[in-house]
Amino acid sequence: MAKWVLYHTDGCHLCEQAEQLLKPLLSSADELQLIDIMSDDSLILEYQISIPVLKNQQGQQLFWPFTAPQAQQFLAQAE
Repeated sequence: MAKWVLYHTDGCHLCEQAEQLLKPLLSSADELQLIDIMSDDSLILEYQISIPVLKNQQGQQLFWPFTAPQAQQFLAQAE
């Protein structure tokens, strides 16, 4: 099971930037689950104006824009 979820949608250049920023910070690609908000109406309502959003297993969220150091801190505090 993935430790992190990145809410995104296809064609979102900010989402692509966030994914590329996160990949080097994770120990394996399996840790990050990508969820396209267009797959669920409730996700669209919740995240349509805020994607990309990184979420941990405890439900804490990190909203874009975030830097690599901010993401690293978010990842570390949830370990």
